Order: sequence, then structure tokens, then C-alpha cells
Amino acid sequence: MTPDPFSALLDQLTACRERLTSLETREAAHFGEVSGQLTQLAVMVTTVSRALAEDTAALARLDALDRQVTELAAKLTGLSDGEGGGGGHEPRPAASWWTLPAGERQAPVAELRDWVERVYQPGYGHLAAFGACWPEHDLCLYVLDILSQLWCALYLQPVRGTSLLSAQAEYQARILPALAAQLVTETTSCSHAPAFPYPGARR
Repeated sequence: MTPDPFSALLDQLTACRERLTSLETREAAHFGEVSGQLTQLAVMVTTVSRALAEDTAALARLDALDRQVTELAAKLTGLSDGEGGGGGHEPRPAASWWTLPAGERQAPVAELRDWVERVYQPGYGHLAAFGACWPEHDLCLYVLDILSQLWCALYLQPVRGTSLLSAQAEYQARILPALAAQLVTETTSCSHAPAFPYPGARR
């Protein structure tokens, strides 16, 4: 019996349709996977771009800070070398008040007391009116160490130029009053009694 050519053709068309349907299904699945990966990549690119922008901003801030430090170092170099001509005061290392036991505090406290009574007390009037209990307060020790060393660095230079004069004015007008206020607050709000304010406080 001769096969019907139309039936054979229909069978081939049906087989082709099934293969096409299978291919469409497979490609649709592939498209879904690729779309998901592309979405993930887009998110990653956005995250990396944001991190890069933040890093760039942080580097810019660091560069600005570096420039400020360089400028400050140049000013300090000018004060100590250029205008001072050498021979000026070199700040001594800071005392480690947080580790010093009572017996080892006597010498550094005596140095601060000497500066207070020779320089600070007679020279700075009402700014020196703080409590005599200051050796009992670490905050006061920190403040007086800074004040005394800054004063020495600014006023024990053999030559004074305009930059040094400007630094002295800043010390007088801004730094000294702010730190002096800390001394007053610390020694007038404590439990040590009675407080004998400077000047003329030594007993």
C-alpha cells in the first residue's frame, strides 16, 4: 500500500512544530536567566559606582587635610626656624598624667606651679583666677601644660616676625581665654574645699 504523501507531510510539519515549540521554551528560559543576570550586574555596577564616588570624596577630603597639615607644618617651621633664627624653646614631651602615680607627679607639677606663679599669675590677671586645687585635676594639668609650652614657644624666641606676632595674638585672644575658662570651671565645680584662687593662691 503506497503511503499517503499528505499524511507524511503533516507528520513532518507536526514534528517541526514540536521542535519549534521546544526551542521557544528553551530560549525563553535562557532569556529569563540572562535577564536576571543582567539585573544583578546592573545592581553591582550601581554599587561599585557609588562606592567609587564615596572613595573619591574621601580621597579629596584626605588631600585637603594633608594640605592643611602641610601648611601648618610650614608655619611652625617658619616660627621655629625662619623667624626664630634657632635657639628658641623646644616643647618638652607631655607628661603621661593618666599613668603617673602620685609620687611621680611632684616634679612635673612643680614645673607647672613655677610657670603659674612666675608667668601666668602675674601676667594674665582675671584669667588666672582659678582654684588652688588644680594639681588634683588631670584636666588642669593638661591645660596648664599646653598653656605653658605654647607660651614658651611663642615668647622665648630670639626674633619676632609678623607670623610669630600673629600667633601670639591668636594665643592671647582665642586660645588662652578658652583654656582659662576650662580651668575655672573645673576648679570651681569640684568637691575640693576651700579653693584659693590665683593669683596669690600659694599657701
